[in-house]
Amino acid sequence: MRKVLVLLLLVAGCGGMPPAPAPTAAPAPEPGTPSPSATTDVQESWRITERGAEHEIEGYADQVSVLPGERFHLRVSTTAPRFSASAFRMGANPAKIWESPEVKGERQAPMRVVGGPAVGTVSAAHWRPSLSVDTAGWPEGAYLIRLDASTGAQRYVPITVRSASTAGRVVILNGVTTWQAYNLWGGRSLYEGAGGFGGRSRAVTFDRPYDRDGARLFLDFEKGALAVAEQSHVALAYLTDLDLKPGVLDGARAVVSLGHDEYWSPGMRAVVTKARDSGTNLAFLGANAVYWRIAMHGRTLACDKERLCTLWRDSRPESALVGQMYDCFPAEGVYRVTRPGHWIFAGTKGESFPGMVGVEADKVSPGSPGNVQVLAESPFSCGGRATVSHSTYYVAPSGAGVFASGTMRWVCAMRGRRCGHGVPDRAAAFTRRATVNLLTRFAKGPAGVSP
Repeated sequence: MRKVLVLLLLVAGCGGMPPAPAPTAAPAPEPGTPSPSATTDVQESWRITERGAEHEIEGYADQVSVLPGERFHLRVSTTAPRFSASAFRMGANPAKIWESPEVKGERQAPMRVVGGPAVGTVSAAHWRPSLSVDTAGWPEGAYLIRLDASTGAQRYVPITVRSASTAGRVVILNGVTTWQAYNLWGGRSLYEGAGGFGGRSRAVTFDRPYDRDGARLFLDFEKGALAVAEQSHVALAYLTDLDLKPGVLDGARAVVSLGHDEYWSPGMRAVVTKARDSGTNLAFLGANAVYWRIAMHGRTLACDKERLCTLWRDSRPESALVGQMYDCFPAEGVYRVTRPGHWIFAGTKGESFPGMVGVEADKVSPGSPGNVQVLAESPFSCGGRATVSHSTYYVAPSGAGVFASGTMRWVCAMRGRRCGHGVPDRAAAFTRRATVNLLTRFAKGPAGVSP
């Protein structure tokens, strides 16, 4: 099975925090409104400018998501005398929604490893609450809480203010189970521990900070798509994959899985499958989705990758839902459109985009629906093995349309050449327009049903 170290994945993939968006032309402001440069400064004020030492400041929220108006607690550990917290709503126009007064800093007790050596779950559940946060007045959406130590160090804590209803809306799904699977805070993830893969955790908990800046997978694989979705002006709802409980997608027009959405429980899959079978469209903008069949126990994600946590394809191939399945890591190739006349590609320019296939790629498999259409077929070499990456679309019996990009760099390519890997700027216009086409059509109801 895949025994890929987290660092290798992220270096080979989109890697690191995305640079600031390129400025766009703006009309002259009305009297009394901020200048374009001032607006840009406000929109970029969420960024971390100094991470500081490894444990100078770090923290986590005791909830993964909350409804508007609900409270959550931040549990923060810092070597600084004081710290403050600011909440930034991310999306098309990042904005500061809230900030705390300065709080006395505390170096919390060291992490604990629970569950015994055979499980090795790194936990900070014993940390004391540092700050209570009231979300009254916060709009729904994906948020980054930035912790600012008085010494200058900064870290993020992600939280989603979820939608109470998804009816009539396109649901943006934060893939938090995958964020946590790759989280190496405390020296253990589902991929790595002392001595490498053999020392990995068999279960990981949300009761700990995220590693590095605190939000690397959100920034790498989700932030860009979230901005494009909000710029499309379709009605959006916001959930995390942990919020996929029975009834939560009732009446939803579509569900959008973002750039890397690998870890799915049976409950998550059942809810999304039922929604598709009721006419809810699905879009998978990444690759390697619905790969590991996990178990959730409260705030703990269990996946030993041996006996108790197997691949979905061992029982119910993910291609039956997604339309295709994971095939290659590391992938590196040119994305080639083969059905340029499909409505998803309406208004796009170009049919060949270097670097857009990677760092993981999917393709059609025997478990794919019989009516699956291949929209793009991109040949490349996977470690010397000739293979292809596919973008696919199929229509479920309910009329729901299901799109899968087949590459983990679809969202990354929205940044053009700033994605790296040889991706050209014109790939940004292509992926953005195709994504807006998807969202616009999906927002109207089952895409496979003629108007």
